[in-house]
Amino acid sequence: MQRGKFFTFEGSEGCGKSTQIQRFVSMLETAGIEVLQTREPGGTPAGEKIRQLLQFDADAADLTEESELLLFAASRAQLVRKMIEPALEAGKWVVADRFFDSTTVYQGVGRGLDLGAVKEINAFAVGGTVPDLTFLLDLEVEIGHSRAVAASGEAEDRMESNPLEFFESVRQGYLRLAEEDPGRIVVIDASASIDEVTEEINFVFSERVGALTA
Repeated sequence: MQRGKFFTFEGSEGCGKSTQIQRFVSMLETAGIEVLQTREPGGTPAGEKIRQLLQFDADAADLTEESELLLFAASRAQLVRKMIEPALEAGKWVVADRFFDSTTVYQGVGRGLDLGAVKEINAFAVGGTVPDLTFLLDLEVEIGHSRAVAASGEAEDRMESNPLEFFESVRQGYLRLAEEDPGRIVVIDASASIDEVTEEINFVFSERVGALTA
């Protein structure tokens, strides 16, 4: 059986990933492709508990940067081996809301941890599982953060509560990754309308992967 394809969506808070992922998955499924949709942290029972701890649990308020990094890696290691790899081997296509690029920029750049160590931990967590194509939805920090806060109401998670300077570092980290790996990471202007962003994603997909037929 032919191995499936693996796509990831990246970007800072409020960039519109959720909407675009749903549209992308719908496009694939309409073409008759069996899709596994995942998110990080989470995607498995253990990963969802880690997600709750990282984002909303008051006991995680004083987590060190190193602990945060390792918890993300633990969730990802479980997700890759229990969900992503089995799906790819079965010929399914996987669409993930975040993957190791998030850890590189949020913990490595935003938190200021050693990038070499972060990349080694990422590699250990995922083994040889690397996305075929990554869509980076890029948006000005102020716009994205205001969207994220509006969407979550008063229930800001740990990431959303960081200062704007943190998110600017994250954004620049993402853009540097795209410069370093243009064969995998494609920058999408997320300031355009929802339909325009979808059109750009579909165009890139057709150019890199090929047209789909229902």
